[in-house]
Amino acid sequence: MKTTTSFISKSLIAVTFILFTVFVFSCKKNKTTTDNTPYTLSGNASGSQVVPSVTGNGTGTFSGTYNPANQTMTYTTNWSNLTGAPTSGGFYTGASGAAGTAVGTPWTMGTDWTGTGTYSGTMQLTPEQANQLIAGNWYYSMGTAANSGGEIRGQISATR
Repeated sequence: MKTTTSFISKSLIAVTFILFTVFVFSCKKNKTTTDNTPYTLSGNASGSQVVPSVTGNGTGTFSGTYNPANQTMTYTTNWSNLTGAPTSGGFYTGASGAAGTAVGTPWTMGTDWTGTGTYSGTMQLTPEQANQLIAGNWYYSMGTAANSGGEIRGQISATR
């Protein structure tokens, strides 16, 4: 009887050890890691991208980075040949060719701005906003007195 009890105890210990080992290694194997490699952001703006499109010579460029580690986007936009000083500007969600919804706080317009200039800023993104940005569903737009709904618009692309 003592031999049978000893065998059962040893078998139970062995099975428990095997199950524990399988559990530990399967957890390590399925472990996901976050890729915090920053994204490079870019986008060219024109009146033809505004919905509905605007005729004019205004253009813009956008460059920046999005850092997933701290969820921060840093950017600079340049514009030229607008019909006048920008009166509005900011980010919007929306695919190319579709009107979108404003995201975050509109840009603060300078009183000394003209039809050519530059603006830089930083913005903290939510996880949902970051996913939209990375998927190419953000754009920037600038409006003027002559085109208050937007004189130029540029879709933003994100690459690693």
